[in-house]
Amino acid sequence: MSDMELLRDYNRQGSEEAFAALVQRHINLVYSVAFRHVGIATHAEEITQAVFVILARKAASLRPDILLEGWLYKTTRLTSFSFLRGERRRQFREQEAYMQSTLQESAGASAWNQLAPLLDEAMSRLGEKDRDAVMLRFLKEKSLCEVAAALRVSEAAAQRRVLRAVEKLRLFFTRRGVVLPAAVLTAAISANSVQAAPVALAKSVTAMAITKGAAASTSTLTLIKGALKIMIWTKAKTAIVAGAAVILAVGTVTPIAVHVVHQREAEASIFTSKTELTDADNAAYQLQTGTTPAEMAQTFFDACSREDWSTVGKFWPDNTLKDGTKKYLGGMEVISLGKPFKGRTSIAALLELQPNLRDQFKGMGNQKDFQGPQVYIPYEIRLKDGTVKKWQLAIRCDNPDKRWYFDGGL
Repeated sequence: MSDMELLRDYNRQGSEEAFAALVQRHINLVYSVAFRHVGIATHAEEITQAVFVILARKAASLRPDILLEGWLYKTTRLTSFSFLRGERRRQFREQEAYMQSTLQESAGASAWNQLAPLLDEAMSRLGEKDRDAVMLRFLKEKSLCEVAAALRVSEAAAQRRVLRAVEKLRLFFTRRGVVLPAAVLTAAISANSVQAAPVALAKSVTAMAITKGAAASTSTLTLIKGALKIMIWTKAKTAIVAGAAVILAVGTVTPIAVHVVHQREAEASIFTSKTELTDADNAAYQLQTGTTPAEMAQTFFDACSREDWSTVGKFWPDNTLKDGTKKYLGGMEVISLGKPFKGRTSIAALLELQPNLRDQFKGMGNQKDFQGPQVYIPYEIRLKDGTVKKWQLAIRCDNPDKRWYFDGGL
């Protein structure tokens, strides 16, 4: 029987056998994720109990098409965060000490020793479908055929998704000093990420979850309550972000056109004077256009970091992006986004950066400066290849339609 069939039998008929089968099927995954977060077996057992109690309570409300492994993985992370709220620093030290003292110093163990403290953070950076693919393929050791069936895609599509997700993980670890080939990375995760839970834990978890935590200790009930609050807040944030994306997609806010010009860096600043935007300036822009300059820049960079080309395309004049531009923008990580300012731009310095603009400034006589775009936003980004770029993103909003135009260099 599938997971959802077992869950339906438990929900409709109160079948303890069905719930026990679910616990037996997934307890190792839940326990292992919890253990990686807290590093102490007794605490991981308590978190495991809490997760399955939450599953029992929410059995009736889970969507029929949900991937239960993914739901359990996410719920275990949230429950672990709730547990660590009051003792995070101490738990991290104990986890590190445990990993250092128990892992063998073989090549594989050495790789896992570097990966383990960062693995769950890296997994959380993946999109839901990518995370599910990696979790099924390497944590649950499913075949590509089984992964494809669970994700309801073709086997070739499942393989592409796994490869892309692994590459994102590899880049995440590389940026944090853990440089490993993809094959070593996946081998270490497959060999070490899931370990057997204590034999008696499945029985005690089943018994407690079936009663929906009626016999749970005070600390476990507090943990369940805290985890449920975090889950509600996370769901609310997702709904807010999705709603904002829908508003942008249907065009009920100010339409945006973005023009990106790749500029080479110059030694001298092109700005002869600048003034930071005040709160009143930001309020005026928001009233006029529906958003502030900083928010608009952040939205653009966030879309680039997710490689969400449908969203990035909405920032482009004709809604189309060339493959070369996608490759350049893909996976960029915003390191810092400075405070917007107004500036007066030196023509000489600007032409040093963009010689192609020379014809536009003929006939301006001896005028040395001109008023450039309304707003500049300093930023620093890390591209997919690890390159760090620093520049100012120039934004205009001086057209009759009151639309933002990005006209800056990346």
